[in-house]
Formats: sequence, structure tokens, C-alpha cells
Amino acid sequence: MEIEENIAWIMYIGDTSKFIDNKVGKWMYFFKTSDDIERIKKLCSDAVKQGIVKLSKHTNPDSFGLNPHGTSVTGVCCFYLNCDDIEGHKKILSYFIKNNMIGRTKTGRLCNISFKLDDQTRAGQYGNDFIAKITLDKFINLDTEEWIL
Repeated sequence: MEIEENIAWIMYIGDTSKFIDNKVGKWMYFFKTSDDIERIKKLCSDAVKQGIVKLSKHTNPDSFGLNPHGTSVTGVCCFYLNCDDIEGHKKILSYFIKNNMIGRTKTGRLCNISFKLDDQTRAGQYGNDFIAKITLDKFINLDTEEWIL
């Protein structure tokens, strides 16, 4: 595994040779910059070391700062795979659940997180402009946490 760093990201890189450009995307885990950055680093590096994903990255803590309102900004971890890699989705989603990386509603139900294609990111699809084609509920019953696929 290689580790590359720039002002925005710290990347953990395995063998990405099987990535297909228009199929690559990511499951994301958002965190407050006040969270334990050592845990964030471990989540990203372990996912690559364990072969769960071939590439992960997280916001570089050197870029953390305050937003104009004086509160902590949010960081993100990204875990990459091809969108049609069903076994890969199962691996990363199991990893997310095991490591408490999926939020829950007040009733304890898993939040329906989304997979985002890099093509959607490059096209500037954020917020209301982003429409998820792959969501957690396609794989897991959000109430019972049983696998559907």
C-alpha cells in the first residue's frame, strides 16, 4: 500500500488496475474535524490493507479549519470501488457497519447512505443536484440489518 498526501487529501492506494473510469465511485463517511483523526486514518488504511477496497482517502487534517460561522468543518473518508462490484459493496458496507460508520435514526434504523460515482462528482452533482443510483437499502434492510443481496 502506498500513502500519498496533498493539501486536501491523504490517500491509501492499493492495486487500482481493475478500476474502470466510468464505473468508479465511493461510499463516504463524514466526520467532524474534532473526531479522533487517528481513528479516521486507521479506518482508511485498514480498509486497503485488509483488501476491502483498493483505494481510500480522507480529508487532510492540515486543511481543517473553521467555517465562517466559527464551528468545525466536516471531513470525509471515501472508499472506492467499481459500481458493479457487488461483493465489493458487501465488503465495504460490512466494514462500515462493524466500525459504526453509518448513522442511525432516532428509532435505531440505519440511515440510507449513498454510493456516488466519480462521474457525478466531476459533473458537480452535490446536494439537491445529486441523485443516488446506488443506496444502502439496495443491499440491507435498514430496519433489520439483514442482507437483501
